[in-house]
Amino acid sequence: MSEVTMPRLSDTMEEGVVAAWLKQVGDQVKAGEILAEIETDKALMELEAYEDGVLERIIAEAGARVPIGEAIAILGDGSGSSSAPAPAAPAAAPAAAPAPAAPAAQGNPAAVGGNGGAPAVSADGERKKSSPLARKIAKELGVDITAVTGTGPGGRVTKLDVETASSTVAPAVPAAAPAPAAPVAPATGDYDEIPLTTIQRVSAQRLTESMQQAPHIYLTSAIDVTELLAFRAQINTTLEETGSGKVSVNDLLVKAVATALRLDPSVNVSFAGDKLLRHKAINIGIAVATDAGLFVPVIHDADRKSVSAIAAEGREKADRARDRKLKGEDMSGGTFTISNLGMFGIEQFTAVINPPESAILAVGAAQDELKLDGEKVVSRKILRVTLSADHRSIDGAVAAKFLRQLKELIEHPLRIVT
Repeated sequence: MSEVTMPRLSDTMEEGVVAAWLKQVGDQVKAGEILAEIETDKALMELEAYEDGVLERIIAEAGARVPIGEAIAILGDGSGSSSAPAPAAPAAAPAAAPAPAAPAAQGNPAAVGGNGGAPAVSADGERKKSSPLARKIAKELGVDITAVTGTGPGGRVTKLDVETASSTVAPAVPAAAPAPAAPVAPATGDYDEIPLTTIQRVSAQRLTESMQQAPHIYLTSAIDVTELLAFRAQINTTLEETGSGKVSVNDLLVKAVATALRLDPSVNVSFAGDKLLRHKAINIGIAVATDAGLFVPVIHDADRKSVSAIAAEGREKADRARDRKLKGEDMSGGTFTISNLGMFGIEQFTAVINPPESAILAVGAAQDELKLDGEKVVSRKILRVTLSADHRSIDGAVAAKFLRQLKELIEHPLRIVT
């Protein structure tokens, strides 16, 4: 019998949500088959079985938020599937989603062969195993964990055991009355509660940390994209004749940024305490808004790819982001990010740096503006971009030099592809 634990499915993942079970208790499972879908901080991913067996017990129901390393199911030979209790919310528990768990030992991300937790000692000297979450819940509910009968592997006391005991046994120690919470919403109750997805929760945490830890500086440049738009039209006419997909302005901007970073890699860096990491690869993240939150798929080695290849890869990854089918490697390794809100008519904005990167480019909409051309007044398409930079690794002069280089490339688009 072995535990299936919450695996680490991305480099920044600390916990995951069991989105759905694709196998049910009593099902025969072969190594490599998909047991469940797990929502991570980046995407909806599949959890494979790493050995043959029978799914004897589901510990974490769909919707449960579980830290890495905590047990979510039990695999065995089938002898325990009929006798093992089916997972269910305890009678005294509210109907809300399960409470987040406390992390257990983080070992093999494949998550087979679990941990027993620290033992509790009963009055008669018997040592009982219990999970960190079970001990935490027991303390909150005032339950004597040494008096609880464990149903987990090897008699381990689980969260469900403690909650079941709390509904039938008087607490050994009165629970402390919770401090009154500060009001977070109007008292009238005239609102809808919308739980955050894992993506939204992690994005909120990481972006808050970014603003707190990285001193942001902002530089804005107005770029004449009249020639760029004409160049794009020529490219798309050629691609249409060959039956290829079209390129967008954003595709050209990705290529332009990648080219600028190749010419001047001083912005392609990360801050690392007492040193800077200057990245050799130029991997451009593209912010994609979805119903589940903001995803940032990465175009790896964008400086080495053609504009049409960038366009095809960008479309494919954006579609998978909206379907929540991106993999961890699709969103890892970014060194610079582009966030484009021009399609919403936003003329100019500032973006928050996506750590551990040191810069992000916010792109607005191209607008018709009047300019002097000699003694003539002409109408030109002007695009405003704002570079947010981490002042610890990129000072104002370096950022300004990069924007000047980028402006030169965009206003002379042939330089982007040569």
